[in-house]
Amino acid sequence: MFGNSKNTEEPKKTTPTTPSGTLNVLVKGTVLEGSLRCESDLRVDGTIKGKLICQAKVIIGPTGTVDGEIHCQNAVIEGNFKGTLTVTELLNVRETAEVDGEINTNKLIVQSGAKFNVSCKMEIGVSNGTAKNFEGKPAQDATKVVAGGKAEVRN
Repeated sequence: MFGNSKNTEEPKKTTPTTPSGTLNVLVKGTVLEGSLRCESDLRVDGTIKGKLICQAKVIIGPTGTVDGEIHCQNAVIEGNFKGTLTVTELLNVRETAEVDGEINTNKLIVQSGAKFNVSCKMEIGVSNGTAKNFEGKPAQDATKVVAGGKAEVRN
């Protein structure tokens, strides 16, 4: 019992995995030019010039700027966006945001005070009563939220 120095437990082997709650961050002062793909959430407090494809949520923080194209599942914009934005579920534009360009989303919230100068389509692939995401796959819900109200998709 006390005199036995023999270790009977084997050390646990671990393999690095990416947890589902992982957040990628592009910090203030960082500039990315080109294309970026990610599977988990991305927060942008720096600058992206180019194309971003994200399978999860994109957050453009108050100091963040994106000039280009974004395809994502959900988005929260607090900073600046200029370009083409495709959101398969919910786009939330906060009061500090400045958004210019073309928007294609399923649901939309624009808070009072936001600068929202866009051409907006809320029909992510809606045809024959079936909503689809930007990859042409069926979307889960065709209901839209506009500034706190609801609207149904009807053909």
